Amino acid sequence: MCCWRRVQNTYKRCGHAYDLPDQMIECDNQHCRFSPTHPSTCVPPVCTETCWQFRQFPQQYTPQIDAFCPVCEERRRG
Repeated sequence: MCCWRRVQNTYKRCGHAYDLPDQMIECDNQHCRFSPTHPSTCVPPVCTETCWQFRQFPQQYTPQIDAFCPVCEERRRG
């Protein structure tokens, strides 16, 4: 099912964390109302009885990057 992906990069060397813009992850399931493969001919009431009507919970990732964040890295160079 379609869902949002949330990523927050955490930089180990300075401890700062930055949220990246949320991304919509589209599935290819024709029974998901939000999917690009969902048929345009599938309409209520049949659609609400047979198709997924809600997006899944957001996928959340927090990569731990062994580096300074971009701001701290720029300060170190400057």
